[in-house]
Amino acid sequence: MTQIGVLVGNPRPASRTWHAALALRDAVRQVLDVPGDGPLVDAAEFAQEVFAPGGERVRAVLEELGRTDVLIVASPTYKATYTGLLKAVLDQAPSGWLRGKVVVPLQVAASDRHALAVELHLRPLLVELGGRVAGQGIFLNESALTVSPVELTAQLVELLDADALRALVPAPIDTVSPVR
Repeated sequence: MTQIGVLVGNPRPASRTWHAALALRDAVRQVLDVPGDGPLVDAAEFAQEVFAPGGERVRAVLEELGRTDVLIVASPTYKATYTGLLKAVLDQAPSGWLRGKVVVPLQVAASDRHALAVELHLRPLLVELGGRVAGQGIFLNESALTVSPVELTAQLVELLDADALRALVPAPIDTVSPVR
């Protein structure tokens, strides 16, 4: 079964970015036609531990996320890039942490002037860690977050490069043997 994980680097717990990332997870599930749930990580819940030496929780979270097949990495746009919290979490990931993983970057901003931030900043960081990005990263203007979760998921399905995503994520193997 395909596991889809989520990592959100917003310093505010249960933020709008968190809700957008969950809608994006649902959109990816629809595009891939998989039920694959995976770990849902809101870095705000352990932000204090991120900056403490020897943070075991950060290591454990990275290990858990590293076992997913698809990882959504989301951040609000701060000063035209992703948050320091997200960077601090990802700085603790081992080299090649995302090798073989499909990654879907998401950034949320108050202005369309920041639409390129996901491609110029977040995508290169995820590629540096070994991630394979299907198509372009997803940018959402905060105004898009005023719709229902179902409507937001439908909008995100349209924004995803479905063909590229399907090409990178292998179809699940049917484990049921045909009767002969």
